[in-house]
Amino acid sequence: MKFTRIVLIGLLFVGCTTTPVTNRTQFMMISPDQEMALGVSEAQKVIKASKISTDKGLQERIKRIGQRIAAVSGRSDFAWEFTVIDDATPNAFCLPGGKVFFYTGILKITENEDQIATVMGHEIAHALARHGAERMSMQTVSNLGAQVLAVALNVPPEYQNLYAQAYGVTSQVGLILPYSRKFEHEADQIGVYLMWRAGYNASQALKFWENMGRLSKDSKKTLPFLSTHPADDERIREIRNYIAQLPSQR
Repeated sequence: MKFTRIVLIGLLFVGCTTTPVTNRTQFMMISPDQEMALGVSEAQKVIKASKISTDKGLQERIKRIGQRIAAVSGRSDFAWEFTVIDDATPNAFCLPGGKVFFYTGILKITENEDQIATVMGHEIAHALARHGAERMSMQTVSNLGAQVLAVALNVPPEYQNLYAQAYGVTSQVGLILPYSRKFEHEADQIGVYLMWRAGYNASQALKFWENMGRLSKDSKKTLPFLSTHPADDERIREIRNYIAQLPSQR
């Protein structure tokens, strides 16, 4: 039981943070400095492995929209960068520290700059809320939890690997995946707020996700319970609620 006590004492020194806009308390085992360093490192890998778009007009457009939202993010300490990747995949992401990447595939779904701002706000929201660091922290605790319980329950050595696998599946479905869906809803809420603060039409967020919903119907879908993303109808309903909560005046 000594190992159990050591782990539990160690967890007492883990820091807690609060998300912007939603003010949700987070459990963190990764420092902001570690997260920033990871963002820089991963951004370099992405640039090296990707085909960067040579369309200067498109690059400038994404940079302009990104800077407009970054200006209301409250993170002047981020080294903001906005890059378009020539790839048909409908995707975009923001690494820690403000390294934003847009694939040309997702730009074919956006019908105007407000919808680009929807995607931009959503991805920047993930970085502002430190969702990546939070997910890594939860996974670390999940792994530690398996070890702690194995010791506490006196799991025989020959069964510990099987136990660890079973625990991993349970924690993934019961904790990690639900939180991934929670992160998506939270990024939607923060993203809608950011685009509104930046002067974009927040109602276009509904239109964009409706477009995405129609696209997803043409492909095989994972059950919502086992998905990292919320169901399309659920997401649109929640976004409509977020928009209704926005103040009438800035």
